[in-house]
Amino acid sequence: MIVAGIDCGAKNTKTVIMNDKKLLGKGMALTGFDQDKAVEKSLADALDEAGLKIDDIEAIGSTGAGMEDIKDAKVKVNEIKAMAKAANFFFPNARTVTDVGAEMGRAAKINEEGKVEDFAINEKCAAGAGAFIEAMARALEVDLEEMGPMANTSEMAIPMNAQCAIFAESEVVGLIHAKTKKKDISKAIHDAMASRIVSMIRKIGVNKDIVMIGGVGLNPGFVESMRRELDLEKIFIPEDPAYSSAIGAALLTLEEA
Repeated sequence: MIVAGIDCGAKNTKTVIMNDKKLLGKGMALTGFDQDKAVEKSLADALDEAGLKIDDIEAIGSTGAGMEDIKDAKVKVNEIKAMAKAANFFFPNARTVTDVGAEMGRAAKINEEGKVEDFAINEKCAAGAGAFIEAMARALEVDLEEMGPMANTSEMAIPMNAQCAIFAESEVVGLIHAKTKKKDISKAIHDAMASRIVSMIRKIGVNKDIVMIGGVGLNPGFVESMRRELDLEKIFIPEDPAYSSAIGAALLTLEEA
């Protein structure tokens, strides 16, 4: 059975095409103000990569902030369930998964079938999501892609307030004026954000096989800060973490359609 999983997030819309449990294609588009256009483009790109046409799709599953507005979706998948299913698909031994995207951080405790037993959400706070790092990159006047690698070149430990992005930006400005090196400030930013996410994870329990999905999983500085904060040897990350929830939606659509 060929299905599409669409994750319509606050920043990006991601689509995957799967035939049973085999990934055939994927596509991504900025969500912006025109959600329908973003869904259409990401779906078209995924179909093109898969070498298929829209008529080949037997069912569509949706998840994410805009999932209810994807009119062609046969299955609507809760975001927590989608991330849990994806984590179990990629790493069957995992019992804890965290999803850190542009606007929100989440964590879930899952069982051996990928079903949710408990969860926690970092509600609408930029200090615990990718938007926080983007804001701090602007304050440091560096490209977003530089932030993670730069942080990993620092050995300094500088405490920072992660409760509010506005206060944190004021702290960054103060550190800049104090001639603190950018790499040390970048590490402090990632450590502060990781501390907030790890605090959320600890509410549901920490398993040594922790999976991280979401676009921030591509940031090596944040991943390393999370690893240190959790005192783990490794955090497990899928090859394309930004597409994980879309894959979870597709897998659950295969089960429910």
